[in-house]
Amino acid sequence: MIERIEVLVTELPIRLKRVFSSGSYDTGPPKQLLGKPVFVKIFAEGVVGCAQIRPISPGHFVADTTHSVVAAITEILGPNLIGRSIFDIEAITEMFDLRLAANPAARAVLDIALHDAMGKALGVPVHKLIGGCSQSVIPLEWSVSLADDVAVMIAEARRAVEEFGIKVLCIKAAGKGGWKQDVRNFEAVRNAFGPDIVIGVDPNTGWSVPDTIAALNAMRPFDVGYLEQPIGRRDLDGLAEIRRAAAGIPLMADESLFTVEDAVDLVRHRAVDVFCIKLYKVGGLSAARRIAAVAKGANILLNCGGLATVSNFEAAAAAHFCATIPVRQTFGAAEFVFGLGPLGRDPLVADTPLVIADGAVAVPTGPGLGLTLDEAALDRMTLQKTVVTR
Repeated sequence: MIERIEVLVTELPIRLKRVFSSGSYDTGPPKQLLGKPVFVKIFAEGVVGCAQIRPISPGHFVADTTHSVVAAITEILGPNLIGRSIFDIEAITEMFDLRLAANPAARAVLDIALHDAMGKALGVPVHKLIGGCSQSVIPLEWSVSLADDVAVMIAEARRAVEEFGIKVLCIKAAGKGGWKQDVRNFEAVRNAFGPDIVIGVDPNTGWSVPDTIAALNAMRPFDVGYLEQPIGRRDLDGLAEIRRAAAGIPLMADESLFTVEDAVDLVRHRAVDVFCIKLYKVGGLSAARRIAAVAKGANILLNCGGLATVSNFEAAAAAHFCATIPVRQTFGAAEFVFGLGPLGRDPLVADTPLVIADGAVAVPTGPGLGLTLDEAALDRMTLQKTVVTR
């Protein structure tokens, strides 16, 4: 039974600033809680399940913040977990639904920590608990930030390709120059890397339907690998129109996909070809598996998103989820490369098994998430700590 839960806001070793059409992505200055990740430890009968999630607001498309995640866990969700079995995932998920709707980042970090605890209790990796291993090595995508100068974007992409062997790039779009500038940016990146690199484009809802169709037609000669969420998340009819006009360029839903109900609505509208699942956005591994089942039934492909900024724990959870997806249902490459070392090592993990090799990473095989927490580093990096008990 769950005895106590520790909720910690942890410092990051770097400050990351990126630009999207929907706003800036900023982890915040040192010591500021807003923008920092939340680390959870669940203590249950001799095992400790761990997980970490960084709420990406303010400045992006989800409502969760560091403060709201801490409050949701310490005041409502955490107290209702005390005394429950770590294995009662379905009952716990129902409790989450009934006690506090939405709040996906808070639910995600608890759900992942529960899976880590279950894996440790049984001596198996998390992916063995949620479907087994369909693929043991996960190819990685690099998301390239918007910049006023395309040379800056090309330089970032070149680091990804040449230093880490990345073979899939996602170019952010819908900047100040309008869709025509986005086309010029895409053409410049394609010319810099040739035909062997897959390049997708992500306007993060910043285009209109007419702009999207015009941009796609202009980009088509430069081999667009995929188009991710060009318009507003609720405009499913608009997505369906774009999908028809895309004529073979896969269309991916990101901002439109938070819940299993969203997945069903996207299927009904025949709106997209690919679901982008981010664990912090959908509510963890349990919810991700439900959405994956909807995708399977509708013949929709799956992509795993989320930057996992300097977090081996967040990256490992995503890797375990990716491992369960059959290769034939997988689209593109997973986005969690920033949790694997390009921005610096994760100080919370000792002797990480997560190493980028030729643009991919092997799924951990140790119990739970397969990571060893550095307790001294966690103490050193903690900005705020709250304990939930009976």
